[in-house]
Amino acid sequence: MNLGRWALVALGCAQAAFTVSPAAAQSVQLERSGNTYHTAVCARGNPLGTARCHSHVVTDSRGNPLLGKAAGASPNVTPSGFGPNDLRTAYSLASASTSGGVGKTIAIVDAYGYPNAEADLAVYRNQYGLPACTVALGCLKIVNQTGGSTLPRTDSGWDQEQALDLDMASAICPNCKILLVQASSSSFANLAAGVDYAASAPTVAAISNSYGGSEYSGEVTDQSHYNNPTARGIAVTVSSGDSGYGVQFPAASSNATAVGGTHLVLGSGETAWSGAGSGCSAYIAKQGWQKDTGCAKRTVADVSAVADPNTGVAVYGPNHGKSQWLVFGGTSVAAPLIAGVYAISGSVVPTSTTYTNAATLNDVTSGSNGSCGGTYLCTAGTGYDGPTGLGTPKGTSAF
Repeated sequence: MNLGRWALVALGCAQAAFTVSPAAAQSVQLERSGNTYHTAVCARGNPLGTARCHSHVVTDSRGNPLLGKAAGASPNVTPSGFGPNDLRTAYSLASASTSGGVGKTIAIVDAYGYPNAEADLAVYRNQYGLPACTVALGCLKIVNQTGGSTLPRTDSGWDQEQALDLDMASAICPNCKILLVQASSSSFANLAAGVDYAASAPTVAAISNSYGGSEYSGEVTDQSHYNNPTARGIAVTVSSGDSGYGVQFPAASSNATAVGGTHLVLGSGETAWSGAGSGCSAYIAKQGWQKDTGCAKRTVADVSAVADPNTGVAVYGPNHGKSQWLVFGGTSVAAPLIAGVYAISGSVVPTSTTYTNAATLNDVTSGSNGSCGGTYLCTAGTGYDGPTGLGTPKGTSAF
């Protein structure tokens, strides 16, 4: 990974949150992974019944997003952060990404509008030699939560989330079409409506959801929006969170694939990312295919992929009114990445089958995302664990 003028040094996954002074950074809440500063692009503390996106942008120590490619740099300068070839190499996907996904669609559900979605995606795909994916070509379709053409108002944080999602889906499945569904707001009701529309659209193989919020008793009923598509052979991936140990909805949905996060160093393996969500659902029943004994209800996560901003990915997207190269982390990276793996796998399998095929994944055996008495629910170890689930992709066999 080319780190350009600054470093995303792999010095561990420890995460510390603090707030710098208003004079220094307009009260931007910074977090830190190793020596890398980053900030959540969607504000924390969202009201009950709403979701926040799980994307984090890498910044300097004052909270200013660091450019992944200097302004005016030669077109031949590779952006900082992992690109498509890095991700495919890490997860043994080079061959499947090249040939798979033809005739399939990845649906991405997010909140609010993103006016530059098509133009920004074109820059990313051109940079890495991926085939063009435009509205005119019939590769990209952008709709509201009911499939209409009247798009919602924009939101700067969710704009960045959508840029990340589009780029990660493209990185893993460049042959896939992309359906971007923009919900009117970040309420669970509107996002669920977007998932329902995505599930009804033709050729959709996977639906990616990079958001979540606090659990609530009504999720037992509401999870049907995330469970029902799997019955029709559509994978539903949901990011597990970015606040460390603890469960969020809709990742807790019983048949969705809850995607945790890792710290990835090419050639050196992975450890659990300290920000990934995990644990026992407060409300949703455990499925029979989950065999862990330390949790009586649904356990999060199922699988995982890179998420630590300290080993982040290259994204071309909005930054204070401009479109620029940036570096992102969060389990918002992992959810669309895993959706892409499902799409190139040839035949989407339910989450239960992934548990049967666990031996074909990369087992992540170290790292932690918080305090849970030292159990597997927050500490990675051999076999299943909360922060990384069954592990990360090693080809497509488990998907």
